[in-house]
Amino acid sequence: MFLRWYFQIPIYLRLLLTVIFFMFLFGSVMHLVEPDNFPSLFDGLWWAFVTGSTVGYGDFVPLSIAGKLIGILMILAGGGIVTYYMVTVASGAVEREKEMDKGNVAYKGSDHIVLIGWNERSRQLLNMINDYKPTEEIVLIDNSLKKSPKHYYHFHFIQGDSSLDDTLKKANIPQARQVMITSDQSRPEKQADQLAILSTVAVRGVNPDIPIVTEILTKNQIPNAERAGANTVIRSNDFMSTLFFHEVYRSYPVKPFDIMLEQLASQQYNQHDLPEEQVGKTFLECSNDYVKKDELLLGIIRKGDVLINPPFQMNLEKGDQLIVLSSLRE
Repeated sequence: MFLRWYFQIPIYLRLLLTVIFFMFLFGSVMHLVEPDNFPSLFDGLWWAFVTGSTVGYGDFVPLSIAGKLIGILMILAGGGIVTYYMVTVASGAVEREKEMDKGNVAYKGSDHIVLIGWNERSRQLLNMINDYKPTEEIVLIDNSLKKSPKHYYHFHFIQGDSSLDDTLKKANIPQARQVMITSDQSRPEKQADQLAILSTVAVRGVNPDIPIVTEILTKNQIPNAERAGANTVIRSNDFMSTLFFHEVYRSYPVKPFDIMLEQLASQQYNQHDLPEEQVGKTFLECSNDYVKKDELLLGIIRKGDVLINPPFQMNLEKGDQLIVLSSLRE
């Protein structure tokens, strides 16, 4: 029964137990053979570990023929086992590092962000997260990469198809905090959207409650993404088209995209329900309240309509939602 258990445990633990057994065996025997030179059992164990690891301090030395023969056996048997154990651990660590770099090692953590798809947007998003919150745990799933694109402590790479349950479980989707699905813009737009929606369906099937942000390129696929389970749909093409439109009809050249990027690097848009104590106040009064908190009130959402910079004397009503620009960094 013991032998069956012994050969079923991981090799690292098996070797460690073997090393400890031989160290105790030789240390105990040496204490019994030369009690004068090794007065306590601990002295024998100390000698065994020092000799087996080839350190050899020389503070305890066998003097009798029997003791020296035991020392020879210790060097041949115990020293060889210790050396083999260290080599096995080192080679195992190197092999695991290679497997992690290839994306073959499952992620065991929790409360992490899962990013699906590797592209320029993913790269910039990772850099921004790393600058803003360096301790954030990020797991990347991608099928096109052959090795990890990043090598920092809080980043983990999973190589595989994001529409397969096995791949999603390797990324520990059931215990993740959020999933971001980026569109593969190297493919035709319709095909890229179908793949993004398929990944959304797969993620929702593995974790019914996780917030999912999905990037969609074509407007007519937005309802399908929402039906698939996306909580937020990012329409990157609509955003870029709007920027182009503004540039076409601008009377003088500016750099709106650079301005927006610089702003969003340090600030973010938030949407709040109107507090009870601010019902009936004017937009100007409410705006002044937010200025005192170093936040900027941009507009309101009333019955589904977005009103940016409404008249200052407009009275706020119950059910209104506030659009606020606030600092991103805590």
